[in-house]
Amino acid sequence: MVVKYRFRLYLLCLAMMLGFLVLVYRLWSLQIDRHDEFVHRVPSAREERARVPGVRGEIRDRNGLVLASNRAAFEVRINLGEMVSEYKRQLPKGGAVPTIEYDATEGGRKVRKKETDVVQIFNETIQKAFNEMGMAKGIDSVDMQVHYRTFAGVVPWVYRDDLTFSEFSRCAEHNLGLPGVSVTERAVRFYPYGSLACHILGYVRLADDQKTTAEERSGWDYFLPDDYGGAGVEKTFNEYLRGKPGVRTMKKNERGRLVGEVSFVEPHKGNDVFLTLDARIQFIAERALREGGVGRGAAVVIDPSSGEILAMASVPSYDPNRFIPSITTEEYASYLNNPANPLFNRAVNGYAPGSTFKIVTSFAGCLADIQSRHFNCAGGVTYGNKFMKCWIAEHGGAHGSLDVSDAIMRSCNSFFYLYGNAAGIDNIAKVGKLLGVGERTGVELGEESSGVLPTPEWLRLNYPRDRWSPGHTANTSIGQGMVLATPLQMASVVATVANAGKAYKPHLLKRVTDGPDVVLENEPTVRADLAKEGIEPKEVEMIRRGMWKVVNAEAGTGKGARIPGIEVAGKTGTAQFWRTVDGVKQKDNHTWFITFAPYKDPKYAVCTLVQGGKSGGGCAAPVARRILEQSLALDNGYEVTVQKMPEAKGSFKFVESVTYADSGGVPEAVASDEEGESAPVREASEERPAPRRSSDAPTIRRKADAAGSQGVSAQQEVPKAVPVRRAGLFRRLFQ
Repeated sequence: MVVKYRFRLYLLCLAMMLGFLVLVYRLWSLQIDRHDEFVHRVPSAREERARVPGVRGEIRDRNGLVLASNRAAFEVRINLGEMVSEYKRQLPKGGAVPTIEYDATEGGRKVRKKETDVVQIFNETIQKAFNEMGMAKGIDSVDMQVHYRTFAGVVPWVYRDDLTFSEFSRCAEHNLGLPGVSVTERAVRFYPYGSLACHILGYVRLADDQKTTAEERSGWDYFLPDDYGGAGVEKTFNEYLRGKPGVRTMKKNERGRLVGEVSFVEPHKGNDVFLTLDARIQFIAERALREGGVGRGAAVVIDPSSGEILAMASVPSYDPNRFIPSITTEEYASYLNNPANPLFNRAVNGYAPGSTFKIVTSFAGCLADIQSRHFNCAGGVTYGNKFMKCWIAEHGGAHGSLDVSDAIMRSCNSFFYLYGNAAGIDNIAKVGKLLGVGERTGVELGEESSGVLPTPEWLRLNYPRDRWSPGHTANTSIGQGMVLATPLQMASVVATVANAGKAYKPHLLKRVTDGPDVVLENEPTVRADLAKEGIEPKEVEMIRRGMWKVVNAEAGTGKGARIPGIEVAGKTGTAQFWRTVDGVKQKDNHTWFITFAPYKDPKYAVCTLVQGGKSGGGCAAPVARRILEQSLALDNGYEVTVQKMPEAKGSFKFVESVTYADSGGVPEAVASDEEGESAPVREASEERPAPRRSSDAPTIRRKADAAGSQGVSAQQEVPKAVPVRRAGLFRRLFQ
C-alpha cells in the first residue's frame, strides 16, 4: 500500500514538473523566442500628429483700420474612423456591424458595394450622448457617409460648427469621453463693420475637404484643412492671408484613447493685407447712396495720381458675417431670389454708359486730328434710312454749330454722331483700350466684367448676319447701342482726364505685411500716357474745360454737382432703359455722373451710377457731389467715425431726383437733362451674379435628413451641472 501510494505521488510530481516545464517553455517561446513577432500585434501607447489650421491675417484699409478680423468659434469634430473602430471593439461576441449598400463605378460600369453604416453607429453612440446633454442636432446622413468613404479617419468630420460658449463649457464640464469626438476652439472670420465694403472684402468659406490633395494629407494622423476665401479680396489674396498650420502631438494609450498632449506648436497668423481703401471715404460713399434713396447703384472713388481705389460701393448689399461659419439654405436663397441682387457688385459690372462715353470719343477725335473742327446739330442725323435724334429735338430745338468743349457741356448727340464717324471706330476702340474700356482693368476682383466696346470685328464674331455701318459708329460714339462699361472703368476714364492724360491701372492692394515687416509694396502702374500717343496736353485741357462747363456753365447739365468754393468738373449721362414687371413696361434709366475735383491739382476722381433714375444731372450728380464734398472736407477737420453698416435691401422705386436734407440748396439739373440723352431705347436685361463654382459659393449649412435626425429629441432638456464621478479602481486600472 505504501509503495503504491508513493508511486502515485512520484508520478503526480513528475506530471506537475513536466507541466511546469511545458509552461516555462511556452512562456519563453512567446516572450523571448517570438518577441519580435508579437510585439507589433500588441497595442501600445503611441503618438499621433494633428494638423492645426492657421489663423488668417487681417484685412485693413490704407490707414490700418481693421476691416476683416477673427473671432473665437467652437465646434465639435468627429474622427469617424476612430468612432467605428471603438464600436467594433465593444461589440459583443457574434455581434454584427451595421452596413449599407451604395452605387459605385468601377472600370466604367456601375457596381453595388457594401460599407459600414457610420450614420447608424453615430446615432447609437455619439448622437445619443449629445441628445442627453440637450445639444444634439440633426445631420445630413449622406454627407457623413460620403466623408467616411472618402477620408475615413484622416480628416475629422464637423458635427457642430456653431457651438455657443455655454455649450462649449457644457461639453468640457461633462467630460464627454466619446470615441473620436473632439471639442475645439478655432478662429473664424469676423467683419466688424457689417456690410461696409462687402463686395470688395467678399467672404470666407469653411475648409473644404474635397479641395485637399492626398499629398497634403500625407504625414498627418488628423488633417484639419484651412478656411479659404470664396469671393472678393478674401479670395484674391488668399495665399497671403492664410496662416501657417500648427502641430498638436497627442498620446494614445493601449486601448486607443487619448490620454494627453505631448507637444503643441502654435499655428502662425497669415500676412496682413492693407488695401488702398480709405474706410472713411468708403463709409461716405455708401452713406451717400443710402441717404440719397438709391435702391440700386454704385460709386467709385479713385486717386487720379496713382490709380488707387479709395472707395467702391454698391447697393443693395449684404452682411458677410451671415456667411460665417456657414449660411442656411433659406438665408442664401433670400439673397439669390432678391430681384435687386445684393450679391451683385454693380461697380465692376457693365452698363450702357450713355453720354459719359463722349469723353472717350472726344479723345478719339484728337487721334484723328479733328479736335478743332466744328459740327452742326440740326436736331439729328440721318444714317441710311434712319433719322437719329439729338435729345434736344424732343424739345423742338437744335444746338447749331459746336466745338468739342461746348458739345461736352451741352451733351449734344448730333455733334458726337458726326464727330465719332469722322474720328473712325478704330480710333474710338484704340482710345478705349488705352483707358481700359472694353476689357478688364485688372483690379483684384475675380468677378470684374470686361464690358463691351463694339468694333466691326466684334460684331462679325457676335452677330455674323449684321454688318458694321456709320449708324453703329454713331451709337457707339454716345455710349449707346452695344457699348457696356463698368463704373470702375468710367472712374478710370475721368481719372485720366483729371491727371492730364496719364492713365494708371486701378488697384486695391496697397501692401502686404508680416508683423512689422513689409512683404510686398504695390507700386502704381501706368496703363497709358496719352501724350506718348500723340494727344497733346492742350487737347486734354480742351476736354477738361468742357467738363468744367458741364458743372459751372448755365447751360451745363451737371449743376447738381456744384460745391461752393471748389471747382468741380464732370459729365452727366442718361441711358434710357425699360424694365418689364408683370407684363407692364416701366422706365428704368441708368443715370451716370463722372467727375473730378478740385479742377487744379485734382485729388479725387468719382463715378456714380443710379439705376432707375430720371437723369444723370438730377440723380447721379448730387450723389457724386455729396461724396466729393465730404471727402475733400476730411483735410479741413471734418471727422467721420466709421460705423457698422447694415445691409441695404435695394428697391426698384423710380428716383425723380436725389436731394439731401442738409444739402444747402444744391441746384437741380437743368431741364435739358431731365429726359435723358439717349439713342434708341432698349429694355434692361436681368442682372444676375455670375454663376459661381461650388467651391466659390458660401458654405451652405446642410439640412438634416430623416436618417440623420434619428435619436434627436424635439424637446431636449439641458441637464444641470453635476460633479463628474470618478470611475472605480478596477475600471480605472483596465481602461
